[in-house]
Amino acid sequence: MIQDFIKRLFDILISTFALVILTPILIIIAVVIKAESKGSFFYKGERAGKNGKVFRIIKFRSMIANAEIKGGPSTAENDWRLTRIGRFIRRYKLDELPQFFNVLKGEMSLVGPRPQVLRYTNLYKDEELLILSVRPGITDLASLYFVDMDAVLGSENVDARYQEIVEPVKNKLRLRYVKERSFIFDLRILLETLFRLIGFNNVTGLNFSP
Repeated sequence: MIQDFIKRLFDILISTFALVILTPILIIIAVVIKAESKGSFFYKGERAGKNGKVFRIIKFRSMIANAEIKGGPSTAENDWRLTRIGRFIRRYKLDELPQFFNVLKGEMSLVGPRPQVLRYTNLYKDEELLILSVRPGITDLASLYFVDMDAVLGSENVDARYQEIVEPVKNKLRLRYVKERSFIFDLRILLETLFRLIGFNNVTGLNFSP
C-alpha cells in the first residue's frame, strides 16, 4: 500500500536525521552510563514485533546490570535498581533514543503500539492479536496517556498493578491506533509527543484517552 510505503520512507528519513543530529548527545550519555556502573551502556530486551516476530529493543541502560533478573519487568517510582543517570534519562525519555536504530532496521516505526515483553503478548487473545499486525513504535497513544508511568505504578506491587490496571488500558489504546492509523494520525501523535517533552500538553487537540 502507498500509505505503508510513505510511512516507512518517513521513518527512515526522520530516524537517520535524528541519529546524525543527536550523535554527540548519544555519546555523552553512553560515557556517563559506563562511568557510573558496570555493564553495557545499552539495554537490549526481547520484545514482540510485527506478526509476533521477536526482536531486541535497544535502549540506554537506566538500571543496574541484569535488573530484570533481580526484579520484575515493571519499574517502581523509586525503584532501587535505577542508577542516578538512569533516573535522569528516564525522566526526559532519553533512554528511548537508541530505538531509532530499531526503526532503521525495520523492527519498529516512529509511531505504533509500544513493543511489549513476551510475558504479556503471549496473553493476547481475540481482537488483541490485531496489535501485532503492525510495527511497534517509539511513541503511541498509550505513551501520551501514561506519560509518567513510574508515578502511576507507585512503589509497591508494581508488577501486579501494571498487569491489572495499566495493561488493559494500554491494549485499548493500542487497538484504537491500529484501527484508526493513518499518516496524519501518526504526525499528530509525533507532534504531541514532542510538545509533551518540552512541557506543553494537548497542543494538537489529540484525544488519547481510552
